[in-house]
Amino acid sequence: MKLLSPAKVNLHLKILGKRPDGFHEIETLMAPLTLADEISIDQAGAPGIALTCDNPQVPTGSDNLIVRAAELFLKETGTPMGLRIHLLKRIPMGAGLGGGSGNGASILKALNALTNSGLPVARLEDLASRIGSDVAWFIRGEAALCRGRGEIIGPHVPVPRWPLLLLKPPFGVPTPWAYQAWSKMADHPATTQILDDITLHNDLEPPVFHKYVLLPAIKNWLLNQEGVRAAAMSGSGSTMFAVLESASLAAALSSKAKAAFGETLWAQACEIQESPLSPDLQEGGD
Repeated sequence: MKLLSPAKVNLHLKILGKRPDGFHEIETLMAPLTLADEISIDQAGAPGIALTCDNPQVPTGSDNLIVRAAELFLKETGTPMGLRIHLLKRIPMGAGLGGGSGNGASILKALNALTNSGLPVARLEDLASRIGSDVAWFIRGEAALCRGRGEIIGPHVPVPRWPLLLLKPPFGVPTPWAYQAWSKMADHPATTQILDDITLHNDLEPPVFHKYVLLPAIKNWLLNQEGVRAAAMSGSGSTMFAVLESASLAAALSSKAKAAFGETLWAQACEIQESPLSPDLQEGGD
């Protein structure tokens, strides 16, 4: 079985405060992207989960959400199965694009289909929320406003299929650090842009920009480029995204960005996509 594991972008991220459990209460509008990892799954004769990846920097043990998701699904459904899983990594790590979270959710959906378990959406989302804050959103993968730690998913929000350019420098931003830094400088408001009735806003920009000064430089550079309608940071970074007037502008803008910030800058053209429920998913309760 082969499947695509899409990335996401946070169009809106508001932090409402710190929770008693140590996490932060958030409100975020997430939307799926056409950028995606590719996952191959084969059943193995021997028990256990063997994960490989084309990127040697990606961990392949129990700290990878693919392995954790597979272990949790097989345990919860009582399914004795060995798995060989290969990950073709296209979504960079530490990017604020949800690559690892999407991988975990994709495995849950794939195993649900592969084993004919028939777990409903609500059950899959419950399993997903146990392995990561925003993993549950990837079960449906539709643009939606999420609350709580990101695991409380609201109804579908129509979002334009904007063409985007993603730019990421050769470093990531640790998510726990970003939220801790926000707690120390929450009186610094983030900028807001409104585009096609969608509010672009990220409360994590001020603390992240304060330490990683290249990121506001990239954002300001993007906002000054012809054909860029808006620009912001996704999640905790370090990816900056630009909404373009036309997808045809992406190639030239990518080259121009690398000339300005160096060839180590990762640049990727993509667009926001509509991602309806997979036919393998079933609505309803357990």
